[in-house]
Amino acid sequence: MPHLARLLHLTDSALPTGSFAYSYGLESSATFGLLPSPGALRNYLYSFLQQVVNLEFPFINSCFHLAEGTDELRNLLIEYDAQLLVPPLHRASLVQASNWLRLLASFYPAMGLSGISVRAAEQELPLHFVPAFALSLQRVGFGLDEARTAYLHMALRDQISAAIRLGVLGPMEGHQLQHDFYAIFEELLAAPTSVYYQQATRSGFLLEVTQMFHEDIYSKLFQN
Repeated sequence: MPHLARLLHLTDSALPTGSFAYSYGLESSATFGLLPSPGALRNYLYSFLQQVVNLEFPFINSCFHLAEGTDELRNLLIEYDAQLLVPPLHRASLVQASNWLRLLASFYPAMGLSGISVRAAEQELPLHFVPAFALSLQRVGFGLDEARTAYLHMALRDQISAAIRLGVLGPMEGHQLQHDFYAIFEELLAAPTSVYYQQATRSGFLLEVTQMFHEDIYSKLFQN
């Protein structure tokens, strides 16, 4: 039970990692009229989570299979950096990684988590949130399934929170929608996922287009 409680704490939205400030394309999607109905929002969220499974999970998987300090892990960090094509998301990911590792280092001082960011800096490697998340959870003793479930939960929670703050749906409606989506987590988590990052694929092309145009929104509540 303490193991589960610690994981729940790490996925708490109150942790100041910076995810609260980003909509990851939801705000621009709403602004450009791509979410005209509750059904459209559901479709958007499902596509968003599918992209998480197709793009982020292979990198998380690889972080759990590759030894730290290897050339393969170095290549993974470079490849993930190249995958982030939207400048605001690229910047946000680096900031979140730094915040995340600093927090976990304070929670687990004996685990040497600061060494992850120190080694990346020494080698001039970009350390983004997804690999930092996976490498740190592995080091403190969480399993791959736990890490993937936690990441999927955080991705959904942040989108629902953004939708509520944007007024796309109300708080009760939003949390009911989040509860409903947990029913498909088993499907998403059970879907065949490439073990290695070289097989990561993109599936939400329209989402990425809206992310790219986020900077052109007249009034922005979120960074993207």
